[in-house]
Amino acid sequence: MRAIQTIKNIWKIEDLKNRILLTFLLIIVYRFLSVITLPGIDPASLTALQAQTQGGLMGLLDMFSGGAFSNASIVALGIMPYISASIVIQLLGIAVPYFQKLQREGESGRRKINQYTRYLTVAILLLQAPTYLINLNVQLRQAGSAIPAGAWFTISSTIILAAGSMFILWLGERITDKGVGNGISFIIMVGILARLPRSLFQEFISRVSESSGGLVMLLLEIMFLLVVIAGAILLVQGTRRIPVQYAKQMVGNKQYGGARQYIPLKVNAANVMPIIFAQAIMFIPVSLMGFGSSDPDSWTVKVFAPLTDINGFWYNFINVVLIILFTYFYTAITINPKQMAEDLKRNNGFIPGIKPGKKTAEYIDEIMSRITLPGAIFLAMVAIMPAFAHIFGIQQGFASFFGGTSLLILVGVVLDTLQQVESHLLMRHYDGLLKSGRIKGRQGTAY
Repeated sequence: MRAIQTIKNIWKIEDLKNRILLTFLLIIVYRFLSVITLPGIDPASLTALQAQTQGGLMGLLDMFSGGAFSNASIVALGIMPYISASIVIQLLGIAVPYFQKLQREGESGRRKINQYTRYLTVAILLLQAPTYLINLNVQLRQAGSAIPAGAWFTISSTIILAAGSMFILWLGERITDKGVGNGISFIIMVGILARLPRSLFQEFISRVSESSGGLVMLLLEIMFLLVVIAGAILLVQGTRRIPVQYAKQMVGNKQYGGARQYIPLKVNAANVMPIIFAQAIMFIPVSLMGFGSSDPDSWTVKVFAPLTDINGFWYNFINVVLIILFTYFYTAITINPKQMAEDLKRNNGFIPGIKPGKKTAEYIDEIMSRITLPGAIFLAMVAIMPAFAHIFGIQQGFASFFGGTSLLILVGVVLDTLQQVESHLLMRHYDGLLKSGRIKGRQGTAY
């Protein structure tokens, strides 16, 4: 079989084999750390915290941490503080001239930006860790327990949580440098997949317990999930190609240029970032409810409670609007039509029928506007698909795999990883993973 032969080819490439083994080893270390509870916390008293993370926004946090959040683990805060810091630094790169200058300085600028991102990550961790401990104490009291009293526990646990997240960041960087795939994304993917077996088993038990038609419904759910995954793959890989003609040039006795090429414009150039931005905004009501009254009749509960129900109408409506807006925003800051037009003109390239310079920039901007709208709507539909799955009776844990950030991260990371493996195979003159065609990841194409 072709699959068996491909595995043999992968095993023959010493460098690729070592990278895969190292990646699995580091992932095992990460999963081992996710079940180590903070010193002084009784694991048996975490029932209320685990119940709190069964659904809602807290469930999303627990999913991205691979269950470490609900286990009160030493890596409970996971990699999300680093992602938050990265988003802030990216936004500063738009608004602050100093960061714009660093982005133009090449490798030295990137190192400086990475350094600032780490500093900001530590600052976020030092703020989030005490907040996590406060929520942990509330949940433990509901189970008849409590965190150890005294400032020393708070200080030591804050240091442990911050160090745990930074160590996870280090593991991700090692996977990127010495392993296969993007380490940060790979760690998030593993955390998401860690909940899949339990969620699928719970859904199976729920369907089997029905009087009739349970297994048929489960098969229909799996078929629908495969359709959604296929749609997510199209969303990640979809491009619109613009033909580009290069003028012929004579250098000595040799002729250069004259060939027609294509500019690939991605339908979803922003990838999963709009969903992450939107969910970051939707976490604000949860924070505001924490500062308000817990009385069900208070105005804070009446106003913000509907915005914390991930299956409710207002949460999903606002989420869709934010995703569409952030898709246009993030596409605008990542795709620069003027720069593309200038690069084409500098290299004696032009779009047939379009004047070089300003007209080319306007044409590219018009094409991007046309393909961004359906891409943004499709992205928003994928993001709220878990709510529809829940409406049709699918368990919350399994419904979260029908869309949202989790599905797009899974699809994107798998495609990127397969792309790297494909590149290693083709570079050593072995057959790729596919008999024909090519694997396209989020960052490019592997031939």
